[in-house]
Amino acid sequence: MNKFEFSACTSILVGKKATIDGSTLIGRNEDCKAAWPKRFIVNEHQVAAENPVFISKDNGFKLSLPKERAKYSSTPEWTDQYGLFEEDGINEYGVAVSATESTYANNQVLGADPLVKNGISEEAIVTVILPYIHSAVEGVDRLGQIVNEYGAAETNGILFSDVNEVWYFEIGSGHHWVAQRIPDDSYAVVANQMAIQEIDFNDSENFRWSPKIQTFVKNNQLNPSPQNFNFRGIFGTQSQADTYYSTPRVWYGQKMFNPEIEQQPESQDLPFIRKSKKLISVFDAQDFLASHFQETPYDPIGTGTELEKKKFRPISLAKTQEAHVLQLNDSLPKEIGNIHWLLMGVGAQSTFVPFFAGLNQTPVEYSYKVGHDYDPKSAYWIFKLVGILVDPHYSKFNDTLKDQQNQLIQNYIEIINDTKAQYIDNSTIDLEELATIQSFKAANLAINTFKELTTKFITESTDFSPLNYNTDLNL
Repeated sequence: MNKFEFSACTSILVGKKATIDGSTLIGRNEDCKAAWPKRFIVNEHQVAAENPVFISKDNGFKLSLPKERAKYSSTPEWTDQYGLFEEDGINEYGVAVSATESTYANNQVLGADPLVKNGISEEAIVTVILPYIHSAVEGVDRLGQIVNEYGAAETNGILFSDVNEVWYFEIGSGHHWVAQRIPDDSYAVVANQMAIQEIDFNDSENFRWSPKIQTFVKNNQLNPSPQNFNFRGIFGTQSQADTYYSTPRVWYGQKMFNPEIEQQPESQDLPFIRKSKKLISVFDAQDFLASHFQETPYDPIGTGTELEKKKFRPISLAKTQEAHVLQLNDSLPKEIGNIHWLLMGVGAQSTFVPFFAGLNQTPVEYSYKVGHDYDPKSAYWIFKLVGILVDPHYSKFNDTLKDQQNQLIQNYIEIINDTKAQYIDNSTIDLEELATIQSFKAANLAINTFKELTTKFITESTDFSPLNYNTDLNL
């Protein structure tokens, strides 16, 4: 069984003029299984004597690659049995990719242009795209050419960014796709549905598309509204499952950033692009990915009725393996101005750790090649364990966890500011060494904090056994 048979993620994309500090932001929760460890590694720059050939262990997809491969970060699986699934990263040229947001096409589209069994899929995208691109739009074009030539094995959404632009790419069938540049002053949230709406085929600065997509749609009579070309309306689905599984997450994200706009969580007409009421910070993006319908009746751990609490699929949930926000900012050199914020485990119960993009290695707890089962040497399990301990005693432990999560954010900001100060004081400093030292400082702080929480929660849990008795000491 393909490990992503039940995969479902949530994504956020933010343009540089919509953020508080001028960064571009792309982020995603990688959701699949409640116990599926991830690693975090740096892939070094390489130059091969001959063109290497990528062959997917997942579906046999085969592609000849360029001889030169850029340095890039990634979060591969604990096993390569199903393929690499590197998922997300930033390369040495300052380009970020997150792949993928699983989406679904309708039967009419897939009947006319079926998926290709050995076409490109999620497992391969980061590996064959990120090390070979110098800008976000170059990533869009490279992936588009691959889908055109080799076909796609899945319908997916892919996030691209550099310091200037943010792009969202959607594969809608075996050979057809579109991509849209997120306006600089806007954001988008996506949740397992085709998201891109109207395509302007006269605007190649802000849109890209497969070469014959218009002819394909016309010849197969797929457009229910011929007066325009709405990709979501033509290629996507509007099922009952979408109503309860997907659209409520988009509704909640837009509620967070545009609380003044009244919308319904079941609506199938939520817009792809929004302009936020306020500027968005990297921590706002993280809060979205860690959210679970707080302050609504639909929060699974809130005060709604049992029916309300189980009505919609939350954004942060137990099946999150890792979450990331890739922050790119040109106010500093890319080695320290770009940050791969990485969270292991459940978003609401873990922490986004800042890893500066110039780092040349990752802490052993992150790079450790753990097996499938619990292993205290693995960063994934160190963070995951705290959530497991909190779950059965939420009312007793959650406030303590939140206090430590907030303290860590303050500590991360101090580390980031210190990194900037060291560069300003010494502009000839070795940036890769600085990025590595400061990344390790943040990671070790997070790991030690969560180990201390584990010790505290286990110790206090010893008194919560049902085999307990409160003795009257006066007897």
